Amino acid sequence: MRTKGNAMGTRTKHAEGRTDRDQSPRGPSPGTESVDVRIRTARADDLEVLVGFNLAMARETEALELDRATVRSGVAALLSHPDRGRVLMVEEAGVAVAALALTLEWSDWRNGMFWWIQSVYVHPDHRRRGHYRRLHEHVRGLAAADPEVCGLRLYVEHENRGAQATYRSLGMRETAYRLYEQGTRGSA
Repeated sequence: MRTKGNAMGTRTKHAEGRTDRDQSPRGPSPGTESVDVRIRTARADDLEVLVGFNLAMARETEALELDRATVRSGVAALLSHPDRGRVLMVEEAGVAVAALALTLEWSDWRNGMFWWIQSVYVHPDHRRRGHYRRLHEHVRGLAAADPEVCGLRLYVEHENRGAQATYRSLGMRETAYRLYEQGTRGSA
């Protein structure tokens, strides 16, 4: 994937700059009135944080206990092979609080690349602050600036109504496709 300009590391300073949806009825959480938020590309030294995010996400969304070594190898492979995709992270006050992975799918029907949004995770202490929205809008901007990208895709658990509502609110729509899978590594 190509990027243009400074698209991979943006910084925003917000004070009361969140939408009503991002705030509780009482306003921003104490201590968050002016927080430095940065979106950046994940680096090799983010490996353990990303592994932790992936393990926590699997527990929360699917009640799965993944094998740490396998997840670690998978995240390390994505970080070291940009031809497979990349990971974007949100830092709040210098601490990693959210991430998503982008992987690639070529579409011969559209003569373009779909970016798949995967492994979305926002740390529980940092939810409802607009971090996924920031990531999504950042990704959408990068995709719009790259003429090879024809769209964004993601998959979501059938029961995860909250995530589905979030994706719809960001302009995504449910497709007519169902997702099928067949493992090729024993029980994978």
